[in-house]
Amino acid sequence: MTIDFLAPVIGADMAAVDRVLHRSLDSDVLLIRQVADYIIGGGGKRLRPALLLLTAGATGYRGTDHHTLAAVVEMIHTATLLHDDVVDESALRRGHPTANAAFGNAASVLVGDFLYSRAFQMMVAVGRPRVLEILAETTNTIAQGEVLQLMNAGDADLDEAAYVTVIQRKTARLFEAAARLGAVLGASDATTEDHLARYGMHLGTAFQLVDDVLDYSGTAEVIGKNLGDDLAEGKMTLPLIRALAVGSAADAAVIRHAIAGGGRTDFMPVVSALETTGALAYTRERAMAEADRAGACLAGIADSPHRRILLELSAFAAQRTY
Repeated sequence: MTIDFLAPVIGADMAAVDRVLHRSLDSDVLLIRQVADYIIGGGGKRLRPALLLLTAGATGYRGTDHHTLAAVVEMIHTATLLHDDVVDESALRRGHPTANAAFGNAASVLVGDFLYSRAFQMMVAVGRPRVLEILAETTNTIAQGEVLQLMNAGDADLDEAAYVTVIQRKTARLFEAAARLGAVLGASDATTEDHLARYGMHLGTAFQLVDDVLDYSGTAEVIGKNLGDDLAEGKMTLPLIRALAVGSAADAAVIRHAIAGGGRTDFMPVVSALETTGALAYTRERAMAEADRAGACLAGIADSPHRRILLELSAFAAQRTY
């Protein structure tokens, strides 16, 4: 369930998080159990809960609240996936049919709502007002990012700065919150908390930029979803934005046609334009720069196995192929 290099440091903690997840998803409503178990048990890198565990360890936390809050973060992430897949009409995630494909849109939306509400029950039980403040603000920002992405669908004139704003709200913000929560549990000072939060933001941005690349250069078996999903949904991701900015008129025409409604029928011509313009390499370079910025945020954190894994995690986020 987790990336192999994390296991020696937080493997036991991740197992404890899984136990919290399964216990927390119990309900006397059968459909809730079925859908929640399906999506939670469907794999995934579990980077967000891992990040919270790592920053808690790096700041000296000793207790069990990090297990609860790591589970909360994963439940919030899972709820966003359930809602995303309905909005995007996605059919495949993590190599399996999406919950909406398996159970229907209505069940996916409502179980997503259940996950959100259960997550807030759990964070209240931790009894830390700062935790509530961070996660309430985070979930609101994520929702705004989702709406921005919806508004931008089909807009071939979206620029790089506007796109980065969307992914930082929609994706990177939960990474930021996870890292900040670990620091809060470790009773960090304000400077350390902010440095670790910035680490999370840069890590999440790098992670999303690589996802943008893999949507055009991965394989469905490895990345666990259909290639070209972003294109089919009219999403202007960074590779397309870069190709439009530096490519020829012919490259631009292909991309604009695809975003306007061509979708997967234009997938191979779009991939050709991305390769010709170096847009995929450019996006990888941007991801590497974000990973470097993440690593720099750890400069003031005392050396520990948890800090060393945080450094390794930033490199993984930018270099991964799945």
